[in-house]
Amino acid sequence: MPAMPSFVIKNLPDDLHQRLKKQASRHHRSMTREVVAILSESLSRSEVRDVHAPYRGKFPLTDEFIDQAKHEDRE
Repeated sequence: MPAMPSFVIKNLPDDLHQRLKKQASRHHRSMTREVVAILSESLSRSEVRDVHAPYRGKFPLTDEFIDQAKHEDRE
């Protein structure tokens, strides 16, 4: 089995290290496996967001247009 890639996290703040250690313990994982799980979940969520194409309607959705739409018929 080929070696898997790895990396080192430098200057990890102590409080973050302790939180990661506690979370890994709660999930019955090593800290490395916990980091992999967190990264995998986070990247999966961002991939879902990237799937949607940006709005390409007949006119641009400017801040002014959105503000106007929010306040329409509220007077």
